[in-house]
Amino acid sequence: MKTTLLQKAKVIRSKNAGPYELTFDMMFESEKDMWDFHQSLSKTAAAGQLGVDESAILSIIAFPPAWAVKVTIIRPRPSGASGETDVYGAQQHVPWLNYSYETGDDDAAH
Repeated sequence: MKTTLLQKAKVIRSKNAGPYELTFDMMFESEKDMWDFHQSLSKTAAAGQLGVDESAILSIIAFPPAWAVKVTIIRPRPSGASGETDVYGAQQHVPWLNYSYETGDDDAAH
């Protein structure tokens, strides 16, 4: 069944991971939701969603104790650099809101 990250995640946020990297945290209500999202996400898919080159995607990590997935990328511009508009990196999560993916749920079972 197709869903969106906005429908499944409790928290979708971004923040600096130092001056040259951004981290996106997606936290879920269940371990299953976390794994469904994690399994759907490749570096290619993340790069397409964020509008960056695939080489900018540094890591995609599941963190089961928090039912979370963390995606870290190279910042398009260093924090505080000329022309940079979000020094804290807290407003970069918006592209994830419409990310859609398969959950592995069977429509017939619902």
